Amino acid sequence: MQHPIVQKKVVNLCIDQGNSSVKIGLFTENQLLEILKFEQFGLNEIESIHAEYIFQHVIISSVKTDVNGLKNLFAKYALNKLIVLDHNTPVPIVNNYGTPETLGKDRLAAVVGASFIKPNSNILVIDAGTAITYDFIDNKAVYSGGNIAPGIELRLKALHEFTDKLPKVEPDPESPFLGYDTRTAISSGVLQGIFFEINGYINTLKFKYPELSVFLTGGSTFYFDTKLKSSIFAEKNLVLIGLNRILQFNVQK
Repeated sequence: MQHPIVQKKVVNLCIDQGNSSVKIGLFTENQLLEILKFEQFGLNEIESIHAEYIFQHVIISSVKTDVNGLKNLFAKYALNKLIVLDHNTPVPIVNNYGTPETLGKDRLAAVVGASFIKPNSNILVIDAGTAITYDFIDNKAVYSGGNIAPGIELRLKALHEFTDKLPKVEPDPESPFLGYDTRTAISSGVLQGIFFEINGYINTLKFKYPELSVFLTGGSTFYFDTKLKSSIFAEKNLVLIGLNRILQFNVQK
């Protein structure tokens, strides 16, 4: 008995390479089919993905200085387009950042993704990860910049390493508003501090942009998304969505 041949899907491969892991989004047009995460990413991992999908276009966003090794892994595949995202890559927004060569690619991709999801909107993008970034893009898709602050782990680590007596504490989202001992005081102090910080950015921008849309993304999103009073869009895959939008923009040029 012959088994039916399963037709492999043709996909865009969006690669977000961080310092310790690689996150991959597989898209058909604007539809996100699957998300994969690898601690180590090389030819074996690419082959395992290729066993199920056909690569049409690939975009690589990396924090690494040298991405040629990753780029070269795709040399054997018949790609229509391969893009290594940098400050020279055309993007579907106006980037007015003063030093575009120093702008984090994840920050750029996140505002592109948010502007794609909510076009013609004034948007604050908050990415809560190792650092917390606050980026604003206006309703004409003009990005002028934003701010960078330490994230949860950095704040907890700093309190421990730059003092003699304060312990290293794990963040506890159930910490009381006011701590009842040193550990809860540190946990709550850090989490409440970030919570008020986020609300401060939102409320300040809403004075100028009453219809402000807020996107929350990043690994620490779950600490804050249900606690914020403002109406927000929690989208953990915002960077991948933005990378796919940049890729499509370049394919269509």
